[in-house]
Amino acid sequence: MVRIGLISDTHSYLDDAVFKHFDKCDEIWHAGDFGNIELADKLAAFKPLKGVYGNIDGKDIRQIYPEHLRFNCEAVDVWMTHIGGYPGRYSPAVKSEIYTKPPNLFISGHSHILKVIYDKKINCLHLNPGAAGKQGWQKVRTLIRFSITEEKIHTLEVIEL
Repeated sequence: MVRIGLISDTHSYLDDAVFKHFDKCDEIWHAGDFGNIELADKLAAFKPLKGVYGNIDGKDIRQIYPEHLRFNCEAVDVWMTHIGGYPGRYSPAVKSEIYTKPPNLFISGHSHILKVIYDKKINCLHLNPGAAGKQGWQKVRTLIRFSITEEKIHTLEVIEL
């Protein structure tokens, strides 16, 4: 079993509560718009970090974190990208591949809108953790915590900061 802390759109602000909420996680996944490399480094020093760059991230972050990250976690095919859209409205940059080679879990950020949607058309769970930073129009800052065991995604929790 792998316990994941999912975060996005920090925009250079890292609430201390993130460390408390992700304390029992095995890994942190960041779906882009870190804001600065120092924030990424703090997360990476706390727990193993996987991430993708977002549209506001500079060259320093883009040299370390890719635009798209596709990997396996406990036999679950995961695809993480910052601007990915959501079921029925996928971004043009991912649309053709998501329909021809769908992952089991598709993670995106960017919208600052928390979403947990199962796409029945491609048998894929879509997660967007919303925004954990202070910049943007969101009224509530959010994170997601979940676990993956073998081929199952479970114990999903939404956390409001």
